[in-house]
Parts: sequence; structure tokens; C-alpha cells
Amino acid sequence: MNVSRWGIAHPIPAALAFVILCVFGFWGWRQLPISTLPDFTPPEIDIKVTLPGASPSQLETDVTRKVEDAVAGIANIDKLLSTVNEGQSRTRILFELGRDMDTALEEVRDAMDRVRSDLPAEIDEPQITRLTVLGPTMLTYAIESDRLALDELSWFVDDTVKKVLFGTPGVGTVSRIGGLDREVRVDLRPDMLQAFGLTAGTVSMQLARIQVERAGGRTTVGGGEQTVRTIATVHSAAALADYPISLPDGRSVRLSTIATVSDSHAEPRDMALLNGKPVVGFGIQRAVKTSEVAVGDEVRGRIAELAREHPEVRFIEVDSVVEEARNSYNASMSMLAEGALLAVAVVWLFLRDRRATWISALALPLSVIPTFGVMHLLGFSLNLLSLLAMAVVIGILVDDAIVEVENITRHRALGKTPMQAAGEAADEIGIAVIATSATLAAVFIPVAFMPGQIGLFFREFGWTAATAVLFSLLVARLLTPMLAAYFMTRKLKQLSEPAWVRFYMRLVGHALARPWRTLATAFATFVVALALLPLIPRTFVPPNNESRSTVLLELPPGSTLQDTAAVAEQARRLLADIPELKSVFARVGSQSGTGFTTAGSGEVRKAQVNLRFTDKRQRTMQQLEVEVRRRLEKLAGVRVSFAALGPGDRLELVVVGRDPVQLAAAAQRIEAAMRGVRGLSGVQSSASLLQPEIVIVPDPARAADLGVSTVDIAEAARIATTGDFLRNLPKLNLAERQIPIRVQVVEAARDDASLLSLMRVPARGGAVPLSAVADIRDSSGPAVIERYNRERNVKISGELNGNPLGPVMAEVRKLPAVQNLPPGVRILPGGDAEAFVDLFVGFALAMLTGVLSVYVVLLMLFNSPSMPLVILAAIPLCGVGAFGALLVSGYALSLPSLVGLLMLTGVSTKNSILIVDYAIIGERAGLPRREAIIDACHKRVRPVIMTTIAMGAGMVPVAFSLAADGNFRAPLGISVIGGLLTSTLLSLLAVPAAYWLVAEWVSRFRSRRAARRQAREARSAA
Repeated sequence: MNVSRWGIAHPIPAALAFVILCVFGFWGWRQLPISTLPDFTPPEIDIKVTLPGASPSQLETDVTRKVEDAVAGIANIDKLLSTVNEGQSRTRILFELGRDMDTALEEVRDAMDRVRSDLPAEIDEPQITRLTVLGPTMLTYAIESDRLALDELSWFVDDTVKKVLFGTPGVGTVSRIGGLDREVRVDLRPDMLQAFGLTAGTVSMQLARIQVERAGGRTTVGGGEQTVRTIATVHSAAALADYPISLPDGRSVRLSTIATVSDSHAEPRDMALLNGKPVVGFGIQRAVKTSEVAVGDEVRGRIAELAREHPEVRFIEVDSVVEEARNSYNASMSMLAEGALLAVAVVWLFLRDRRATWISALALPLSVIPTFGVMHLLGFSLNLLSLLAMAVVIGILVDDAIVEVENITRHRALGKTPMQAAGEAADEIGIAVIATSATLAAVFIPVAFMPGQIGLFFREFGWTAATAVLFSLLVARLLTPMLAAYFMTRKLKQLSEPAWVRFYMRLVGHALARPWRTLATAFATFVVALALLPLIPRTFVPPNNESRSTVLLELPPGSTLQDTAAVAEQARRLLADIPELKSVFARVGSQSGTGFTTAGSGEVRKAQVNLRFTDKRQRTMQQLEVEVRRRLEKLAGVRVSFAALGPGDRLELVVVGRDPVQLAAAAQRIEAAMRGVRGLSGVQSSASLLQPEIVIVPDPARAADLGVSTVDIAEAARIATTGDFLRNLPKLNLAERQIPIRVQVVEAARDDASLLSLMRVPARGGAVPLSAVADIRDSSGPAVIERYNRERNVKISGELNGNPLGPVMAEVRKLPAVQNLPPGVRILPGGDAEAFVDLFVGFALAMLTGVLSVYVVLLMLFNSPSMPLVILAAIPLCGVGAFGALLVSGYALSLPSLVGLLMLTGVSTKNSILIVDYAIIGERAGLPRREAIIDACHKRVRPVIMTTIAMGAGMVPVAFSLAADGNFRAPLGISVIGGLLTSTLLSLLAVPAAYWLVAEWVSRFRSRRAARRQAREARSAA
């Protein structure tokens, strides 16, 4: 069925179809969530095992290796990544894409059930989780009060704020930052323990046995059944102080005699500082498939309600990505509008007819709006990439309509009626329009199927662009001819031929007279493009210019929380007079409050300082970070680095090996060498620091004589220094919470190594000092252990400071320390370097698949194996313009510029299709080949130039955006505009020459084949 003629004959159903599509699109647009990036949940399952107070070396042996061995046999595992810190082992299982994660989660749980008996009995129950929240913290708040203490503010967050926010649709997690947890402390006096023959473990055990509530069964009283319950007898710290403790000789003593009992707080392992003042913070992450903007606005509304209900508490928003998502969305929509207006202006400049321009312009909203509906059905969101897809095709969407309208205008100028002109023009241009849109769709769709995480990331880009292009094809074939037939009724005069067309036709004559020279010139431009390519730096993505930065401070192992807090405050003071700085929020220690703090866990020597800068500023983020680093160099003995807020910020190498000694030595040499690489700063290694340890070595002979086991020694040491495990602690039961009771020796005894030797250990016949059964030594061990696929690894990273990743990575690979590795040690790309490789491989495959798809589409449409090759010959011609534009503008070859090159593979064929299709039509109509080519160039040069300028105009807002994320979009727009320029100018001459040569060769080949066939037939007849 001829869709165009059906639309002309049935205008009402055609118009109604697009009304329905627009309603569908508006409905989808209102439902689409707004986010910074596409929703992407990695196929990852985390296993976290906690053993408070355990060293990384101990955890690696007792826990991490056993967990890795247990899960290694599960199918479709891509990587096993483990990180072991003090008191905690975390193993990340990264599965291959496409793995059923529900089944994988069950298999991981089964594996952990099997290995659980081999793990230390003292560990907390392993936490097995699948990632269900997205990205970084969406909103971070700090709260302060003149009336409430920090422990009261902490409970306010845990009890009130979390309840309110978890009831907010779209909220995934709410995590407390800093604060204090209420705790009843029983600080034992070592001299009194020795005097009464008690140990810390004995006291803790007695309190745990009495301070419990247990079911006591049931009984029948008075003819009715009643339950029996045993309740705890202590409900306050004062009552606990009076509680009798049994002694070994049968007597008892009040707890207050041997200990100081206080209603206090747990030992803090992290804290939050806002502009130098201790506060309590909390961070919010959104759930999957929700809108950052909508959820963020709802959360802010709930916080405002809480502020009104609790005037004694002040809520301060210290960090947010909501505005970034909102600004990115607004900037993208503005670019869509600006690109559309520029494209429509180009149409007006060429056609100089209001109705023709209006009909062409309608293709933009009628293509974009229904696309929103399809995006909603596919579960997409309005994010940087999906809206970028809209922006890059905005100039393309009007192309098909331009071609249709221009052809109809030309037929009207010949004196035909509107109906006749619309019908005949649509028939004449039909194959060309379908071919151009089909080739573009064939280029964009492979992007959605790129392998790896990059492919999932670009899935929305590919499908959104392809969908919009297909809707533009529907508009051009169904609606545009119908509107032209009924509204372009004014008689048009024959337009005079512009001088540039006459000049172009003279060039075409020269090109056809010297086709081989023309193609040689085109090939030379391709060689120039290849020569330019090595001159362009390569990177993953361009550096961002957001208004926030995160500084990481790392003190030497053994530093206390107070030391780290003092350094964080010193850093704030050093940065305070930076004019662009708005606020400083510091998080000291690696543990966020999520309930009761487990003493002995967490790295208190690290701090994360979040800096917020003004949006309107002269200096870029990279310049500000250089200034921040320069000032923080005054912090003696402190490692300073910047957290990567996005890709393109850091270079990372992963050094892997089984021999820890060789691995550490190789990593140390590589780290030292990398410090001398230009463009790289803040180089640091994850294995270059050792933390001090106190090692208790039992004496087997003495311990056996006294009946003391190693387990008894370890348990006594743990309870005396950090208290028992949280699950074993007795608790005070209050109205809506439980307060743990922690038994330890007094702080003075815990901090004195000589007093540690006097700690009492249960033995046969009574308690004995620790020094009687063990030796106490000073030692050291790794502060952190990292493992990659069941081998130890060391990560060496550095900041790029806005420099391209590719050249810096090339310099690193040339280092002798990298070239000459010990046996068994190897280097793997990590972080952005790994994504960098995946990116170029993925896009290379997508481009190859796209070109093959375009060839197949053209083969089916033209029914000729040779003509698609003529059309595809235009693709290499865009390289010199794209690469040259990147080189001149100073942008690197990165993810967005690769998207531009991919887009050019489809766009560059559009012009060729228009010329080749009309030349074929001319030849079929009986024109000599040369005249057919010249006529095709003459008739098609105007729509070719119009569509090219319209596409370029649509890309101008992308190339020169002043939005915060304009750095990401600009390389795409620059490369497309440059590629369009050279591809159009060269293909207008190279394609006619190529068509002439290929058609002549095909004719000669067919003539020879026909002659041979006739000769065979003649011989057969004879």
C-alpha cells in the first residue's frame, strides 16, 4: 500500500492517528522519571562479614579466602573483588550481564550456608545483599540543635527522620552519618577485679544472664490460659550499679564496687562536621526506576514538615545531586527547543514559504512527542543520554520532511495541482526517504546492543534515537504529503537558480570528466583523517564542571578519631578563604551510624570532606581542585586525594600477584615511577601503609598447666578492651528502644600496654594475669588488603586533573617498573582505564555492525550489491572534518565524540542516497547515465544542502552549550558539525564520480557476461 497516497486520500484518519500518538506521548512524558544518568543496577551481590577488632591479615585467612572459595564455583561470575579492613571483610561478586540475579542470590546464600560452619563462630551473621539502590547519595542533610545533645539528635534521626523518609515513595535507603549511640557503660577497675578474683568476661556473662526477657511457657489459672514471661530486673543505670555480682567463693559484691556504671554513649567511630561544628548527618538514596527530581522534591517537602514540627532542630542541606539532574534536564530541553528553532529557520531561509516551513516544522514535535510514550513503555527515564539522543537527532527529524516538502515545492513550481504535486513527489522520493531513515535506525540500534556495562549504559540512547527517527519517517511518508496537498494551495512561481548551484554543477562536470582524480582526492582526505587521529588525545569522558568536590584525607595507621577530626578541621581552615567555597561538610571515620556502633570496627584515620562551590564562578572545577590541593599540601603526613565524582577523573592500575612480598615490592616501584608522570597527581597505593598491632602470643606449656586455652585468652582480651560482641551484650529495655550494656576495663587500663599484661584470664583454680600465660609484643600488619579473583592485588591510582586518560595511560605503560614485572605479577586496567578499553571496543563493534546493517538495508531497497557500496563510500569522508574539528577545538576523542562519529556513519549516507536514488530513477526513465547523474545532482543538491545545514544548526546548541554538563555534550556536537561539513562537500562530488565508475564497471561486466552467454548459446545451437 502507498502510505502517502492513502494519507492524501484519507486526511482525517491520518491526522487522528497522530493526535492519538501525541496524546500517548504526552502521557508517557508526564510519567517519565528525571535522573542524571540512566538507571543501571550492576549484576552484583555483596557479602559482608564483620568480626570487630580483627586485623585484616586475620580476616583474610579466616574469612575472606573461605568465602571466595565457597562462591567461586557459581556459574557466570565475571569478577571476585574483596576488600579487607580492620574488623570487616567485604566480597563483591560481579556477574556477567544477563545472569538471573534472583537465582544468583539464592546460589550465593546456599554457598554461604555451606561454608558458615568453617567461619569463626564469633563473626556477626554474614550480610548477603543485592544492590537495589542507585548511584551516589541523592541528598545529604546535617542537623543541629541548641537544646538537644548529639546522642539525642542521633536518636532523632534513627527514630523520627528515618520513619518519615522511609514512608516517602521512591526513597531507597536513609543512612545516618556521625552522631553518638546511647550506651550504658560498665568500666571495670583492674585492681578491684584482681582483689575479688573476677575477670571482665565473668562480669559480662553474669549481666547477660540476668538482663534478659524470656518466654516462660503457659499455665491455666482460674479456668483461663495465661502465658508466663520472665522479665529483666534492671531498667536504669542506677539500678544496674546496685546489682550484686557473684564471686568465686560464693559471696557477692555490688557492681558499683568493682566498676563505674554510667548512662553514656558508645565509643564513636565516625563523626560529622559542618563548617567545623559537630553535627549529625543523614544521606538519602533513591530506589530503582524513580525520579531524582520528584523524589528529591518530595524528600525536601517531608524535611520541611519535620522542621516545622520540631523547631528545636535545624536541618541544613549540605549536598545534593537533585539540582544537577534538574539543570541537566532543563538544559537538554532548552537545547531541543533551540535546535528545533534553528532547523526551522534554515527551512524558511531556503523555501521562503510560510506554509511549507510550517509543514516541515511539524515533523519535530510529531516525532519527539510519541517517542516519549515509547520511552515510558520501555522503562526509560529523562536523563543525560536519552535527552542527548533527542538533541542529536533534532536536526535529523526534520530532514525527511524537508526532502518531501522541497520535492513537492519543486513539482508545484512546475504548475501541478497540490494533490498531483504531493502524490507524484511523494512517489518519486519514497525509496530515498525510507532508505535514509532506515540507515539511521540501522546505525543507532546496534548502540543499544553494545556488550558490557557500556552497552547497558547506552541502551536508552540507541533506542531513543532510533525510535525518534522512525517516527520522523512515519510523519514524512504519511502526514507531510497530506498536509502539503491540502495546505500548500497557493500557486508557486519557478524559483531562480542560485549562483552556488550553477557553480556546483560546473564542479560536477569536472568530477565526471576526471572520476579517478576525484576519488583520489577523496581518498587523500581519508588518509589525512588517519594522520590526524594519532594527534588527538583519548580519554573516557571529558572532565565535569560540577559545583562540588570531595577531598579524601588519610592519616597514618594508628591515628585516632580525634586526630582525624583535628586534621579535617585544619583542612577546612586552610580552604575557608577560597572565594567560590560555600560550605564544608566533613565525615570523619569510615562508618556511618546505622544503629549501635560496634567498637573496634571502622577506619577512623580517614576523612571525607565535601566541598560545595558557587554555581556562578570564573574558575573551572579542575582549577579549583588544583588550588585546593596546593593549600592542603601544608597538612604534614596526610595523604590528600580527590574522590571521582564521575568517570574521567582518575587513572587506576590493578597490580595482581600471589606472592605478597613480590606484589608489594612491584607496587612500590610502580607507585614511585608514576609520581613522575606528567598530567598525573595524587598518586597513591592501597598497600603502602602498615598499621601498628599488639600481638598476644600464648605460651603453650604455661597455658596448659593452668588450663587456659587460646580462645579464653582472645575472649578475655576482646571483652576487656572493646567489650563483647553486640549480639551478646545485655540490654536495658525502654519504651521503643534497647540500650546495650557494654562491659570493659576503664579507659586508662585499655590504653596502657603494661596494664594490659595484668588483665585477668580465667584459669583452673581462679583467674591469672595475662602475662602468666602469654607474651605481648608490638607488631604491624597491612591496613587494608584487596583481592582480585582470589589473588591479592594493589590498586595504584592518580588524579588526571582534567587531562585526557589515553596519553597519560600510554606514558604509564612505558615506565620500566611497569615493563619489567617480577614473575607471577601482572597489571590489569582498572576503573576508567578498564572502561576506556571497553568503550572503544564496544563502539568499534557498534560501528562495524551499523555499517553492515546499513549495507543490508540498502541492498534490500536498491536490489543491487554495487550501489550500496557507492553510498557507503561517503562514510570515510566525514573523518577529516570530525577529527580536525576535535583537534582545533582542543577536545579529546572520548565517549561523546565517539557517539558523534557513530552518528556520522548514518548521516553521511543520507546525502549519497538522495543522489544515487534519483540517478537510478533517471536511468530507468531512459536518460543516458551521465545526464542522469547530472540531473540527480542538480535536483538533489538543494535538499542535500538544506538537510545538512538543518542538521548542523540542530547541533549548534549541543556544541556550544553553557550548561554545567556542556563539557560532556560539546565534543559530540563539534565532531558532528565538522564531519557534516567535509562529508557533504566531498560526497557531492565523490559520490557522482563513484557512481559513474561503478555503474560503468557493472555495465561492462554485464555486457561481457551477456556476450559469453550468447556465445555459449550459439555454440550449443551449432
